[in-house]
Amino acid sequence: MIKVYAVVLILGIVALIVWIFTTVLAGNLERTGMDPEARLGVPGRRVVASAVGFGMAGMSAEYSPLGISWPVALLLAVGGAAAAGWYAGRVGIEAEEAA
Repeated sequence: MIKVYAVVLILGIVALIVWIFTTVLAGNLERTGMDPEARLGVPGRRVVASAVGFGMAGMSAEYSPLGISWPVALLLAVGGAAAAGWYAGRVGIEAEEAA
C-alpha cells in the first residue's frame, strides 16, 4: 500500500502546484476562464486536497513506529482524505460570505 499512498501523494502535490500556478497565471493575464477555481470550484479543490491528505496520512500511518496494520493505515488514510477535503471546502467561505 505504500506505493499507492506515494503515487496518490505525488499526483496530489503535482495537481496542487498546477492549481496554484494556473490561478496566479490567470490572475496576471486577467483570463478567468483559465482559473481552476472558476472552472472546478470547491469540488475540484476538495479532490486535490483529498488526494494530498490521503497520501500524507497513509504514508504517515505506514511509517509509524507503532506497527499499524495495513487495514488500519488505510482507514487512517481515508480519514486524512476526508479531513483535508472538508477543510479545503471550508477555507475561504468566510471571505466569500463577507463580500
